[in-house]
Amino acid sequence: MHRTIDMKALIRTALAGAAALALAGCSLIPTYERPAAPVPATYPGAQPAAGTSSPASTLAWQDYFTDPRLAKLIETALANNRDLRVAVGNIEQARAQFQIQRAAQFPALDLTASGSRSSPNPLAAAGLGGSVASSYSVGLGITAWELDFFGRVASLKEQALAQFLATEESRKATQISLVSAVASGWLTLIADDELLAITRQTLTTREESQKLTRMRFDNGVSSELDLRLADSLAESARASYAEQQRLRMQDENALALLLGAPVPPEATEGGARGLDGVAAMPELPAGMPSDLLGERPDIRAAEQQLIAANANIGAARAAFFPRITLTSSIGTTSSEFSNLFDRGTKAWTFAPQLTLPIFDAGRNQAGLGSARAGRDIAVAQYEKAIQTGFREVADALAGRATLGEQLRALRAQSEAESVRFRLSDLRYRNGIASALDLLDAQRSLYGAQQAAVQIHLAQLQNQVVLYKTLGGGWATK
Repeated sequence: MHRTIDMKALIRTALAGAAALALAGCSLIPTYERPAAPVPATYPGAQPAAGTSSPASTLAWQDYFTDPRLAKLIETALANNRDLRVAVGNIEQARAQFQIQRAAQFPALDLTASGSRSSPNPLAAAGLGGSVASSYSVGLGITAWELDFFGRVASLKEQALAQFLATEESRKATQISLVSAVASGWLTLIADDELLAITRQTLTTREESQKLTRMRFDNGVSSELDLRLADSLAESARASYAEQQRLRMQDENALALLLGAPVPPEATEGGARGLDGVAAMPELPAGMPSDLLGERPDIRAAEQQLIAANANIGAARAAFFPRITLTSSIGTTSSEFSNLFDRGTKAWTFAPQLTLPIFDAGRNQAGLGSARAGRDIAVAQYEKAIQTGFREVADALAGRATLGEQLRALRAQSEAESVRFRLSDLRYRNGIASALDLLDAQRSLYGAQQAAVQIHLAQLQNQVVLYKTLGGGWATK
């Protein structure tokens, strides 16, 4: 229907729209209540840590990983890592989805223009117009704008907002994992170099023993059994050296993937002391399990997903109520293009539409049931995230409590085996001990040295893991 209107009518229409907006504050979203944390109130056997009192989540990674070689690698990874780029892209996508949902709360104003000519003209028989019918119009209006009386659109906006916030927290969690993985990978390379040095030294020692045993065998002093044992241990050392070289190259490849760039040679240079030359990491307070709710981005992301699922219930509930949409426009229309904007050609339309669900074969009820099930799933996932975080921190604290003593014992064993080897070598060269005693001492020393390096690596990596599990790694200077 087209009618000429005045400014008062336009004002009344605008006021009606404003009133509709004012009424659109109803929300059917259930009141959100954070589920209780399904974990004990304290960590098992947790002891207060000496040193800084700042929680890990507020401790910048530059203040925790103070070795300049490692800091440079972390900076490279943060700039180049593809997983982190994907996480950033997911944030932008979620932000755009939120903006789309938010825009649905406001009317979209469109300018339209149309024209048509057709023949024959059905009015020509009545003497109205020629053989060709023409129609032209220009209008400014709103199309199918939903008046959100029951909060359906607002619920979808809240859902999109929570998902956006969850994506932002997931990016932080991705950065935490990246920083931790780079630190662990770098420590592994340092340990690889230390193990290579031990294996190389062991190979040299066994080759010397092999030469000495062969010389003694050629002179009839040693048996062929001693010679074959020396040959076996020398070849075993060569195999171990080749294996250690391969593992070192593979570990470097893994670190390069995290960095998104080749590992620079200086990253492992200047550390003649191996793992002992790594800059110390400060002690961290464990705090309470309840602290994880605010400190770990992965747990905060799970909670935002729960909030999104809760908001989705509001949208599913609103589907049971009437949906009102408004289409209106104001403009001009004419059968002649030349007088399209002349006086008397103004026109307007006002077409509200109400849709009331009566029978949909249970679709809306199923939608509500699906939304509630989705919330139950999100609750379980949130609780699982808390339990996982508790377990990870507890494991790291167990490592902190025991790995130091294990390393001390293994180093003492390694020292004892070193003394034993020197005495066995001296006794063998003087014909007092058998080759079997010497080679057994070599084997025991090599095993003890390897174990000490591996436990030292585990101790340092455990400090990295504790920093990660307490929510550290996303804060920066």
